[in-house]
Amino acid sequence: MPPLSDRTRLIASATRRGGGRRAVSPPVERASTLLNDSAAVMRDPATGPVYGIEDLTAARELTLALSELEGAAWTGLVPSGLAAVTVPVTALTRPGDEVLTTDALYGPSRRFLTRHMAARDVTTVFHPGDADIAGIVEQITGRTRILLIESPSSLTFELQDVAALAAACRARGVLTVMDNTWAAGLAFRPLAHGVDVSVQAVTKYVAGHSDLLMGSTAVSDPAVGRSIAETLEDLGWRVSPDDAWLALRGLRTLPLRYAEQGRSALRVAEWLQARPEVDRVLYPPLPGSVGHALWARDYSGAASILGVVMQGGSTRDAHALLDSLSLFGLGFSWGGFESLITHETSQMQHRLYPPSLAGQLLRLHIGLEDPADLIADLEQGFAAWRAQQDSNLQPSA
Repeated sequence: MPPLSDRTRLIASATRRGGGRRAVSPPVERASTLLNDSAAVMRDPATGPVYGIEDLTAARELTLALSELEGAAWTGLVPSGLAAVTVPVTALTRPGDEVLTTDALYGPSRRFLTRHMAARDVTTVFHPGDADIAGIVEQITGRTRILLIESPSSLTFELQDVAALAAACRARGVLTVMDNTWAAGLAFRPLAHGVDVSVQAVTKYVAGHSDLLMGSTAVSDPAVGRSIAETLEDLGWRVSPDDAWLALRGLRTLPLRYAEQGRSALRVAEWLQARPEVDRVLYPPLPGSVGHALWARDYSGAASILGVVMQGGSTRDAHALLDSLSLFGLGFSWGGFESLITHETSQMQHRLYPPSLAGQLLRLHIGLEDPADLIADLEQGFAAWRAQQDSNLQPSA
């Protein structure tokens, strides 16, 4: 039989034979205490988990499925996407080390590095979000322990040549950790491109329904996995069995949702790029967009989140646009079934190397709604944007 496609593999693990008559999905075991048949086996890990803080059936099934998706030797689960970043950084650094990362990093990851890790004598060095390979590598020093990659980056969606960065870091003894939430472990596989640790917010595409928080950390080197696993054990972090079950359910349909939402996002992006109110669309899958050639080379699919730089405008104009929409929810996160929109211009003030933007910055997540309906909703929003701008020009009474 030829190799199975992703959409088949993620379901085939649920229908495998040999377990007798059983449910398609594993049971949800809500347990702290696990009982034993005899005193001799109470501490024997060979018989299975000894306490509820260890992964029970749903979580074990989820980690196995994620490991297969990522091509990983080991995958660990954590209670949030942010924790998927913070745990490996904590596990793999020591006082005096440096972390090198993009200035366009996800805000909470940046806060963790500059507040929590800085207090523990781990320094963070930021490179410009649009830096090339040479510009990033030249900032590696003898203290650099980790290059934290986020590609595409938050809000402004700069892409990096991950394989080239991983190779350069490996030659210098630097570990690479990549936040791969945008590709969901599906459209791009960091471990296959030489990255040491692949992390993602399971909260987003894997779960797919905006109803849980979780992260995953996948590695190909068992030694790196042991360091992260020991840190998880020492911190006492595990995910709930109910959340693991929900995430596993979402994982089964991930390829279909991801592909459909990516198609809709491209259609919306093309419509946005043609609007006179828009300066540019920040979406690597869009032909002509910055990073498109790299995306076309390395990625097998496209996420459904994108940035929109408006032609000028003010915060009041942006809020008028957002408030007039009826199908786009006003909320943070992405990867779920619903469309969302946020106003992000103020986030640029936290960067050391802010990008040059012609106007207000919006972020859109495209859900599973009909894209024609979403475009009609955005038409309404753009009308409100223009009306607000016209009112700004009216002389006061």
